[in-house]
Amino acid sequence: MEGRILGGRYELLEKIGGGGMALVYKAKCKLLNRFVAVKLLRPEFTADEEFVKRFRVEAQAAASLSHPNIVSIYDVGKEDDMHYIVMEYVNGITLKDYVVQNGALDWKEAVNIVIQICSAIEHAHKNHIVHRDIKPHNILLTKDGVAKVTDFGIARAVTSSTITVVGSTIGSVHYFSPEQARGGFSDEKSDLYSLGIVLYELVTGKLPFNGESPVAVALKHIQEIAEEPLSIKEDLPQGVNDIIMLAIEKDQKNRYQSATEMLEHLYKVLKKPEMEITLGDGENVYDSPTVRMPSIGENKLLGEKDSKKTGDDKMKKKKDKDRATVILAIATSLVVIVLIIFLVAKVILPSLAPPDEYIVQDYTNKDFYQVKAELENNDIFVELNRKNDENISKDLIISQDVPKGKALVRGGYSKIVLTVSDGPVYIKIDDYSQIDYRTVQTKIKSLGLDPKIVEEYSDDVAVGLVIRTEPGEGEDVRLGKTVRIYKSMGPEIKTTTVPDLIGKTKSDALNLLAEKKLAIGNINPKDTTNTVDKIVKQEPKAGETINEGQPVDIYLEEIRLNEKNEKIVASPLMLTDADSYAEFISVVVIITKSTTKTEEQLYSEIKRKTDFPLTLSIPVPKDGSTEVEVFLNSEIYSQYTIEY
Repeated sequence: MEGRILGGRYELLEKIGGGGMALVYKAKCKLLNRFVAVKLLRPEFTADEEFVKRFRVEAQAAASLSHPNIVSIYDVGKEDDMHYIVMEYVNGITLKDYVVQNGALDWKEAVNIVIQICSAIEHAHKNHIVHRDIKPHNILLTKDGVAKVTDFGIARAVTSSTITVVGSTIGSVHYFSPEQARGGFSDEKSDLYSLGIVLYELVTGKLPFNGESPVAVALKHIQEIAEEPLSIKEDLPQGVNDIIMLAIEKDQKNRYQSATEMLEHLYKVLKKPEMEITLGDGENVYDSPTVRMPSIGENKLLGEKDSKKTGDDKMKKKKDKDRATVILAIATSLVVIVLIIFLVAKVILPSLAPPDEYIVQDYTNKDFYQVKAELENNDIFVELNRKNDENISKDLIISQDVPKGKALVRGGYSKIVLTVSDGPVYIKIDDYSQIDYRTVQTKIKSLGLDPKIVEEYSDDVAVGLVIRTEPGEGEDVRLGKTVRIYKSMGPEIKTTTVPDLIGKTKSDALNLLAEKKLAIGNINPKDTTNTVDKIVKQEPKAGETINEGQPVDIYLEEIRLNEKNEKIVASPLMLTDADSYAEFISVVVIITKSTTKTEEQLYSEIKRKTDFPLTLSIPVPKDGSTEVEVFLNSEIYSQYTIEY
């Protein structure tokens, strides 16, 4: 298959993976000159028309997703009997391989990875795409620690017939939700269940449910309660444990209802690991108050009456009833008369008089509370309608439903609706310190703000994590405004220039190195018995640029004696202005000892420029001195005296 070109542009280079449903090849797009990954459907699926149709529709839907934590789908095609998908090539390993290599991860690393995955799921769900096969095998991890979810929409294309055929799909049963295991309806909350299983595996290094067969594992998802991660990993924060257990609730209504809700808890637990995690208002939906119900006997006793009355009692009751009827008739007549008087005074007479009117003014750009007070003083009912406005200050009136100049009747049912500005939309900034800058960048962008990355050195914050934001935690920022994200570059490495230590004492050298923020290194030779406190060599050499704090080795002048008991002094001969000399240079050294007062030729050779600097061994008589004359190309070059 290698070397084949699909669609006239995708050259297959090498096989890089595969599963029960497809094979994956690394390919080169000849049109855009970039590497891509090409997923080829296995031949046994090409005959299933329903599967192929779903596969293409869902792949095209997934191609609409654009998120830094989702592997992008570039193209979908068919050539001969081969159906293929072209997607982003990610240079990394699967999250499953990462866990196998490293075992249980530190909870902070695990949460940071899951935040990225949850952010990707949130984006997909908002675009009405459910993954249905969230597992570490479908999550790629780049060398920079960026998690990328792959196979969006492909899991949804798998029909029931493929469950028993495709090995990779059966393997997914460890991450299936109970409703998927039952073959029932699955939705966004099914992805969150699977993500909870992934987080469980990341922090404990093991899966919550295992069995001898896929069916056995599926039954455990439906029937058994998972062992809490905290009982496996005792140092796991309570908040992380609670998030996992909420995510993997059997009943969908008791789980996280959206990826956004789970994402908020993941961010919070990074700041407060031991916080108690609850959904909604925290009330138990199964609790109900106890109500005392009266017994049947009580009702009967309360309702019992004596049905036996004497004849005298009946006569007395009749007289009382007649008297009450007369009193009631008189009272009713009085009430009717009062009502007639009230109606005449309050309704009929006012209607005959001209109405008391109020002329509406132009209230736009005026303070709502002042206008409201004025209208209510004139018996006009005010209805408030608030809305955000980027240009009009808070509490100023934007518009009114009754135009200026219209007359409203005071004290009637007159109403005016005032639309009042709530000011611009403000977003409150959270604490994003110590979080991966790419995660924060995605979050800030999703809030409708404009993230800008600013790199800064830090001795306390690891490379790639956020030091702070501007504006900072708790501050309100207008929608669309810029938020600067300060990304750590780690400690700043400063450089300095090595000073010239030749001819200096150790004390002088220490001072010079301290000025340049360097340290003294090895002092040679180790045995300083036969040395002079004078530096004749250094490493690194003078003028080199090195990092601050780096050591510089020094070499002291050694005292050597010849057969005449004269001290042999190593004297360096440096070549200055080398460009003024040819390739070969005649070097002659004449010395005059204080004991003999006679000139002696000590040295006479032809040297290349590249041989310099030279080290001259000058004999100096005890308690005396030696004058040195150096000739280059027969011209005096330097002249100096060396004391014993």
